[in-house]
Amino acid sequence: MAPTSLLFFCLATVGYLIEAAPVESHSSSDSKCPLMVKVLDAVRGTPATSLPVKVFKKGEDGTWKEFSSGKTNEFGEIHELTTDELFIEGLYKVEFDTSVYWKELGISPFHEYADVVFTANDSGHRHYTIAALLSPFSYSTTAVVSDPKE
Repeated sequence: MAPTSLLFFCLATVGYLIEAAPVESHSSSDSKCPLMVKVLDAVRGTPATSLPVKVFKKGEDGTWKEFSSGKTNEFGEIHELTTDELFIEGLYKVEFDTSVYWKELGISPFHEYADVVFTANDSGHRHYTIAALLSPFSYSTTAVVSDPKE
């Protein structure tokens, strides 16, 4: 498979797996959850469980301040990272601790972390789902962002 075809296949797979997630993985409180992450293990073809994730917000002084953290559940997801009131406009970084995840599986990975940096709520309040597809030597990410809410 050509590199470009492989990239499109991986991105399509992330989208497919997000859509194929069991309904019970999403709690009724998701409507109040403005930031959710989902992580998939491309090697094993399963959700990446117990993967540490930290969320940082860039401060006015230019430094990153830890905002929230958690570990992925049995569906490779973390809900309830923040609330609508706390998730204000700003620059955020989601840090997936890929090294810890792969080393717990007995694999020596290339990356220590996979980071996603994004601006949130600059055009109105939105809900964000950040998805990552991991392997020991690569990762890809995508985001699903809702329309702004009044």
